[in-house]
Amino acid sequence: MTIITVNTPTGRLNPEQRRKLAETLTDAVLVPEVGQFAPAARVGFQVHFVEREPDMMAIGGRLLADLGPDADVMAIDVAVMDGDWRQEVRAAVIERILGALAESCGLAEPSPAWWVNFRVIDEGSWGSRGGVLSVLPLLDSGVFTEEKARAVRAALGV
Repeated sequence: MTIITVNTPTGRLNPEQRRKLAETLTDAVLVPEVGQFAPAARVGFQVHFVEREPDMMAIGGRLLADLGPDADVMAIDVAVMDGDWRQEVRAAVIERILGALAESCGLAEPSPAWWVNFRVIDEGSWGSRGGVLSVLPLLDSGVFTEEKARAVRAALGV
């Protein structure tokens, strides 16, 4: 279960960019999380696009509306279930997300005003389908590599 929220100024991303990002941002987290490309795991990922008017976002203490059309701010929040999220895995996810955003926006590199927050939700702190969810039953679903499933179990102490 992963939720990626992309906050942008209104109109920053067009529908085609959002279509592409829905897939590439999902895969940017999915592959490091389960250890392989596993299309069946995509069902556990949501990408939310939130647009805000330029007078509802600021950078450097100034509203985007006052900075003009070249101000390019994005805030991406990634919330994942507890698992094997060592520093190098989190770094890979953040780099993959920023790369996917740059590619989608037709830029050679990500803007320094694009920020990614990566949050790990503690085991037992997700809910859906009328109850609390756990990553543990998913480890034997076939989407995780054996190596990744062992790493998740070790990270959770089970």
